[in-house]
Formats: sequence, structure tokens, C-alpha cells
Amino acid sequence: MSIISDFSPNFSKNRRNVRQIKFVIIHYTGMQSEIESIDRLKNIKSKVSCHYLINRRGEITQMVKDKFIAWHAGKSKWKNFTNLNEKSLGIELVNRGHKYGYQNFSKNQITSLIKLCKNLRKKHNIKVENFLGHSDIAPLRKADPGEKFPWKKFSYYKLGKWYKKKNQGVKFNKKKFENLFFKNLRKLGYRYFSIYKRTTKDKKIVKCFQQHFLPKNVTGKVDRKTYEISHFLTH
Repeated sequence: MSIISDFSPNFSKNRRNVRQIKFVIIHYTGMQSEIESIDRLKNIKSKVSCHYLINRRGEITQMVKDKFIAWHAGKSKWKNFTNLNEKSLGIELVNRGHKYGYQNFSKNQITSLIKLCKNLRKKHNIKVENFLGHSDIAPLRKADPGEKFPWKKFSYYKLGKWYKKKNQGVKFNKKKFENLFFKNLRKLGYRYFSIYKRTTKDKKIVKCFQQHFLPKNVTGKVDRKTYEISHFLTH
């Protein structure tokens, strides 16, 4: 696996103990071109960066060394972790994103990502379930990598959690299923919501969950299928 070096100045200069690395966070660049994406990730005024960038040809560029904290996650939470920059590696996939014409990720891009992530999993002893999307850890702000990212395929390589359908049906109580759904989300690791009190922000969180686990049904509504998947993932 070939990796090019093109380092960004945007990182915390104090070295971290690599044992702190617990997560890999997948992003898309959300810019109109690869050149524009790299320029922004290297622009000191932008205050953003990543550890690795993968272009649509599948070429991997390291922009911050693993031992340093890159600025990719922003305000974020997962389980009992906050500020996931300190505990993670960030990987950007070149893609225009939802704002500029969301694209399918290229075959070469995903092949390179899988190789890189398998290497990082072994190198840093990262748990399977700790390969996440930016939207998982910051659902009120972010939508990347979005519904076109192949999380199911990714999980075949023990990169990210996926669900198994069970023969026994899930009891669906219409009066309680929304609260039960959010209870399941909290078990998974999602944050930024109350289990028992519904708010207008909930729709964004439901959409992020659906983009990850139910990409053909991103409605923001907790229907039976959405609830069932949350149940399969946590029971």
C-alpha cells in the first residue's frame, strides 16, 4: 500500500501516546475539487485537517502523522468520549458532498480505504465497532460520509458495526417505540438527545442513523424498520 506525504500545518504540536487512539472517523471533503480540498486542509486559517486523504483514484495522502492530533472531528461525542480529535484518526474521502453534488464513492477509493483501515486497526488495536462516520459523532452538525458510503461492505472486513436480522420478530409498541429507539441509540453510543423527551433536533439524529444503517430510507422518521435495526444492533 503506497502512501504519499503532503503534510498540513494544522495539528496539535504536542505528541500523544498512540495508545490513546481508539477510533477511526470517516469523512467526505465536501468541496468542489480535490485541489480545493487539499488547499483547505493545508490552509492554516481554516483550522481543519485530517490524518489521511483518499482521492477518487484511490491514492492515499498522509497529511498529519498518527502521533499528532489532527483537527477533523470538531465538537463531538460518542459513548463517554468527548472531543474525539484526541482519541481518533480522521480520514477524508474526496467527494463533493451533499452541498455540491453528492457522488458515489469510487471503487478505487473504497478499496484503498479498506486496506488503510485494516492496517490502522492492526497497528493501533482499534475495535471493530469504533470505525465511525463524522455524522455518528456529530449528528446535529454533520451528514458525512452520508448514505452513499458502503457501511455494510465495510463491515465485511470487520470495519464498523452492522446488524444481523433475527428470525424472531421485534415487538413494536407504537406508544413507546420512539423512546425505545432512542434508548437503543444511546446503547450504541449516539449522544445529543434525551431518551424520554422528544425535540425538533431528533430528526437530524434519526437521519444520521438511517444514513449509516438504512441508506435507502433516510426520512428522519422512526418507523418500524428503523426501530427494528436499532434493536438488532443492541440485542
